[in-house]
Amino acid sequence: MTNHIPKIEVLSGPERRRRWSTAEKLAIVQETYEPDVTVSIVARRHGIQPNQLFAWRKLAAQGALTATASQEEVVPASEYRVLQN
Repeated sequence: MTNHIPKIEVLSGPERRRRWSTAEKLAIVQETYEPDVTVSIVARRHGIQPNQLFAWRKLAAQGALTATASQEEVVPASEYRVLQN
């Protein structure tokens, strides 16, 4: 067994979660499709859980991550309906 000491990241401030931009998520998801790379390896490299990465892959496959990649303002559906009426 190797003497691998995991890296620990301490989040200071009121936020307890990291925020990933859409571009970062897409780049990380793209890494999982490279040859000889597994989702677990990529997740470990970026300090996220594999199940989170699988969820991002699913969203990317559905086009949910690319829909907001254009950096355009997203309007809630309820607001859109009000504007239509």
